[in-house]
Amino acid sequence: MNIEVFRKYCLSLGNVSEKMPFGKFAARYDSILAFYVCGHMFCFIDIDNFTFVNVKSTPDEIEDIKERHVSIGTPINQSLKHWLQLNFNGDIPDTDIYTWVQRAFEIVRDKYTKQNTYKKVCSKPAL
Repeated sequence: MNIEVFRKYCLSLGNVSEKMPFGKFAARYDSILAFYVCGHMFCFIDIDNFTFVNVKSTPDEIEDIKERHVSIGTPINQSLKHWLQLNFNGDIPDTDIYTWVQRAFEIVRDKYTKQNTYKKVCSKPAL
């Protein structure tokens, strides 16, 4: 897994922004790069230790993934109900990791679309 390819993939999903928001909480989190849709985070990585990605998921999907793979870790934010850490270079193929990143994007995007805030929060600013 290549960090620049991964970053470009996330940004290609549509109306995605990126931020490094956690350094203000603790210096050890200065290297966390988060990806957002509709102003809400759907995945994040550590650019200094690019060995995993944390993705938003559903409780049922998290349990299913945990049953099928051993390359699962504890998410940095430790919200075990809605987040999953996928470790690279383990038993999870890169193609599956990209699929779960896209799924995380869809979960967040769809949640805010259903709340009728998608246009207001997610539309691109006029140039």
